Amino acid sequence: MSDRYILVLYFSRTGATAQMAQFIARGIESVEGIYAKIRTVPPVSQTIEATENELPASGPPYATLADLSDCSGLALGSPTRFGNMASALKYFLDQTGSLWQSGQLMDKPAGCFTSSSSLHGGQETTLLSMMLPLFHHGMCLVGSPSNVPALLNTASGGTPYGPSHVAGINNDQPVSEDEKTLCIAFGKRLAHLACRLDHDTP
Repeated sequence: MSDRYILVLYFSRTGATAQMAQFIARGIESVEGIYAKIRTVPPVSQTIEATENELPASGPPYATLADLSDCSGLALGSPTRFGNMASALKYFLDQTGSLWQSGQLMDKPAGCFTSSSSLHGGQETTLLSMMLPLFHHGMCLVGSPSNVPALLNTASGGTPYGPSHVAGINNDQPVSEDEKTLCIAFGKRLAHLACRLDHDTP
């Protein structure tokens, strides 16, 4: 098995963003020579401190800085929070100063994905807000592949800036077929770019 991986890092409260992460991972692992490492982050309290145990009760493990520094690419996911990323994900990213200083993430491909309860819940601004720290890290930002018909046909989520999902006001809407297609295509694109960039690195 290859030691090259795309880190699929996300925060999810109701499971919608986690569901998207699984489809993105499926796209990544359709590419030979690379795999998806799925990780999450703990919620934070009102005093902005991590409140969870070292290991979550279920689902993927919590991410470490080593998971991020050693990846060949990054898919970053968060539900929308008033047009911005969730505080738990921001809290994790705020701890990555050492990786910035060492240039550990320079020139690695990265992209973002999100879920909101409504169609106009701030998906695109959330995706853009998530990209800002990745630009500071010198990562190569990519969005959804523009040649995927689902990007034009979707009546729910899906943006050029990255995959998105409309979960519904009760957060009970499953990922649609178009949203699923875009997640898989996005994961596949990240994996291809990561393999190509690794191959071209002297």
